[in-house]
Amino acid sequence: MVHEYMLHVLFFASKNVLRHLKRDVSKNVPTSTVSENYEILRDSSIFREDSNAGDKPVYEGNCKHTQLSAAVRMLEIKCRHRCSQAWFDDMSNFIQELLPPDNLMPLDFYSTKKLVRGLGLPVKVIHCCVNNCMIYWGDDSDLNSCKKCGHARYKQTVRGSGNRLYIRKLKVPYKKMHYFPITPRLQRLYASIATANEMRWHSEHHMEDGKMCHPSDAPTWKHFDGCFLDFSSEVRNVRLGLFADGFQPFGQSGQQYSLWPVVVTPYNLPPDLCMKEEFMFLTVLVPGPTNPKGKIDVFLQPLIVELKSLWGVGVQTYDISKRQNFQMCAALMWTINDFPAYSMMSGWSTAGMLACPHCMEDSDAFRLIKSWKQSWFDNHRKFLPINHPYRRNTKDFIKNRKVTKQFLGVRSGDEILQDLNNRGLRKVMDVDAEVVNAAISKTCGWNKRSIFWDLPYWREHLLRHNLDVMHIEKNVFDNIFNTVFNIPGKTKDAYKSRDELNKYCRRPQFAQNLVTNKYPDVPFVLNKSQKKDVLEWVKKLRFPDGYASNLGRCVDVNKLKMFGMKSHNCHVFMQRLLPIALREFLPNRIWEPLTEISLFFKQLTSSSLTDEELRNLDEQIPVILCNLEKIFPPSFFDSMEHLPVHLAYEARIAGPIHYRWMYPPERYLRKIKHKIMNKAQVEGSISIGYIMDEAAKFASFYFKEGDPTLPLKEKRNEVYLDDIVDDDMFEIFKPLGKAIGAEGKWYLADNEYTAAHLYILMNCPEVQPFIDVFITEKRKQFPNLNDEVVNVVTEQEFPS
Repeated sequence: MVHEYMLHVLFFASKNVLRHLKRDVSKNVPTSTVSENYEILRDSSIFREDSNAGDKPVYEGNCKHTQLSAAVRMLEIKCRHRCSQAWFDDMSNFIQELLPPDNLMPLDFYSTKKLVRGLGLPVKVIHCCVNNCMIYWGDDSDLNSCKKCGHARYKQTVRGSGNRLYIRKLKVPYKKMHYFPITPRLQRLYASIATANEMRWHSEHHMEDGKMCHPSDAPTWKHFDGCFLDFSSEVRNVRLGLFADGFQPFGQSGQQYSLWPVVVTPYNLPPDLCMKEEFMFLTVLVPGPTNPKGKIDVFLQPLIVELKSLWGVGVQTYDISKRQNFQMCAALMWTINDFPAYSMMSGWSTAGMLACPHCMEDSDAFRLIKSWKQSWFDNHRKFLPINHPYRRNTKDFIKNRKVTKQFLGVRSGDEILQDLNNRGLRKVMDVDAEVVNAAISKTCGWNKRSIFWDLPYWREHLLRHNLDVMHIEKNVFDNIFNTVFNIPGKTKDAYKSRDELNKYCRRPQFAQNLVTNKYPDVPFVLNKSQKKDVLEWVKKLRFPDGYASNLGRCVDVNKLKMFGMKSHNCHVFMQRLLPIALREFLPNRIWEPLTEISLFFKQLTSSSLTDEELRNLDEQIPVILCNLEKIFPPSFFDSMEHLPVHLAYEARIAGPIHYRWMYPPERYLRKIKHKIMNKAQVEGSISIGYIMDEAAKFASFYFKEGDPTLPLKEKRNEVYLDDIVDDDMFEIFKPLGKAIGAEGKWYLADNEYTAAHLYILMNCPEVQPFIDVFITEKRKQFPNLNDEVVNVVTEQEFPS
């Protein structure tokens, strides 16, 4: 049955639309806006007509599914498994053969889509300038050419030549974007029992032992609440995060085409739902084929206007959990992007010697004299305590240089906004923006005034744009691995690096031999046999199912390198394998800093963090980077090796990393990419697939209360303990998974048998009481034994 709260939502939506429609007509609002409101009313009436299908059983006597619920279920299956329309039509025909003749099951995909049309959410198609100068929207909606470059809006209407001329009946624009309004999508979160209660979780939970497990526990969230008490007093108001990233819909070998989805996600939800695909809302689809770069603000205009409306006015929303209306407002907390997109969103250039958005003009980066690349070598002693001995060290860093300056700190929003105003930077939508901003950017790191400063609350945020830990960690690992393994073309210890090394540092032992013209070996590079040992060890590694991909596939023992490693592979290797892999082959003075940077990322990416732990990491990371500077050459330290010095600070003010890195967005982009069924119309194909997926997903909440996430496919080796019938089986022998592949035999050697025997005894809960008795007797015989000796004696004597 269709639940009553669906009708409640649509009733109040229609009521609001009528009120706004009357107001629009009285204020002489443009016809396009009024027509959009009529479209909303029409869609609501369509749903009211189609909701009757929710009361009709799919066939006489069926009590499980109505016509509407069956159609929604079929649509959900199609979207979840990415099935084609042909598959859907064939399956519908097969189901017709199984059901009685008078059934109400839809006949094909078209009839199913028509039946659930009232459940869909709106999408707006907006024409754009082919050069990304402007969008034909708002006051510019009636223009026929770009007001900046003069390019025509529509394609040529007359085609052919001579006597074969014909006029195109419909005006076809050169380029168009898709905009998916976020207001109705946020309202739907309160229209379902499955999600309405969860949207208040952020205010109802309490921190345990001072551990931050959610952004609502962090100072940034609390600071914002303190600045805007009216907003924070209504706990159902929504906090949003925004991320944008580009991808190639045709792969690296196909046509060069850059598509940029902009996605919004709410942070009100609990940790097990926050940042999940079901709660990521595609908002803007920036069209290709070119990268929008700094002009992405042009396509964000409708979103910013809607965010300003949600902040200043809000929208009346029905909360099914409390069965009442409330005025829902929303605020954007921050953006999440990789480092190049950071520049596109913030307006601060992430290239050159001022690339660090925290240090800004306080950067000490310089250009190397041989390779002419930027280096952040010796750029971290200013973060150390003023009396730290490294500050007076003139040997291990840039020679004859002492550091007395201190990091000036991160600028506040008010300071940044005042700087932008003083410099006279323009928004990219302004007519003279390109010329003015180009002249100003030569003297500073700013290249534009970001459109996000139009939000009235943006200046109050402690953190507006996040540094992406995922890409930073990958780049740090790549530099370390490629240099230690001396990968040709990728190592940072190249010939030019050796030539310029002693111009900056006192390391004469690594200088070129003038007699042989060769460079001596450095202690941080492995030899061939050591490389082979490490790679063969990696190739034999096996991880728990789902923990990591098969790293053995990335190993090339012949060329002594690893290839095709994705970000998550680098994440696992950096945090889990790097210290173990290099332990036996590198001197302690080199192995220890590499282990420290590995442990830094491991602790930083924990699911829960305390303020004390993060302050310790903030104090440790400058020392770790300084220790790495004592080992590697200046060419090793690009901007990616510098950015970790700011990551602990961001985590301390904004909360756990896994809410602010690019792993969930990257997975979501993969899902969007799979919706491309027509490569001639990439954006339209994605738009249709997303609307269908969204309708099926949200409609499934109404017919299946409970977990709002879509059902997951059972893992290939998953076994449930309920399936085990032997209650007398010891806990350690109860399988948590089932074997994959053919059965084989393995005969244990004596040492392997002893180790297996010991492991079972020491890890079996049923044996633990006997171990306690044994330890008690030993302590009576030898009262002076410490815990370490007791453990050794237990392992040696108890099994026998």
